[in-house]
Amino acid sequence: MKELVIISGKGGTGKTTITASLAALLKKAVLTDCDVDAADLYLILKPQIKQTFEFWGSKRARINLTKCTRCGKCIEVCRFDAITNYKVSEHFCEGCQVCYNICPEKAIDLIDNLSGHWYISDTRYGPMIFAKLGIAEENSGKLVAVVRKAAKEIAERNGYDYIITDGPPGIGCPVISTLSGADTAVVITEPTVSGKHDLDRVIRLSKNFKVKVKVIINKYDLSLRKSFEIEKYCNNIGIEVIGKIPFDEDVVDSIAHGTPLVEFSRGPAAKALADIAGRLIDICSLQ
Repeated sequence: MKELVIISGKGGTGKTTITASLAALLKKAVLTDCDVDAADLYLILKPQIKQTFEFWGSKRARINLTKCTRCGKCIEVCRFDAITNYKVSEHFCEGCQVCYNICPEKAIDLIDNLSGHWYISDTRYGPMIFAKLGIAEENSGKLVAVVRKAAKEIAERNGYDYIITDGPPGIGCPVISTLSGADTAVVITEPTVSGKHDLDRVIRLSKNFKVKVKVIINKYDLSLRKSFEIEKYCNNIGIEVIGKIPFDEDVVDSIAHGTPLVEFSRGPAAKALADIAGRLIDICSLQ
């Protein structure tokens, strides 16, 4: 069983569109969406939710007014201005525990906080696990770990060949949690100055976790010069570009219809994705 993580240095590179098509092309796969702050793979794959679980990922401070002597120390140390009139705002409290530790009367309790939900569902491409973190909630990396653990258990129990993960953008905590222990990171980039810069950051992060890296250049024909620069850069550092996807208006139409591109279109972008899927199967068989 191989875990393929589809990531990018920023949002909007086509990561979810590509993941949805790979889900349709790579049979025998468990699907996950680890972009827990803004999950959207479900909009295309239309899963039927089978189980819903609560995610208690953080704690919030609460002042016990029967013990509180109103010394004001908690208000002084709270850098988030979460305490007013000795009441803690659940929207501003970050659960940092500074007030809890400094209170001389031990009048502050830490209460478990419902931070979001995660789901086990079915799609016609395979089981799918995804999550939704609550607004302004923390611990996205911890929720990603919960989603990945559930996906691995399902894959091992039912003999699936792949886990295909739609990862979060950037290089922050949820990306780190998504990459850790994965087999291959497929990085999606675009032929722009910022695209090349973000690609470099994601590659360096992936290498820190000893994850094999492959690159896809999306909408490569919008700037052939930049695409060439990205290919040259990847060749120089020993990273394989496994595919280049041309600009195709069918992509927008497929998203509007909520259908994976390879099922909606037979255009050039869909053909490129079919070739990429075949290449990924070859890569996984050699690992």
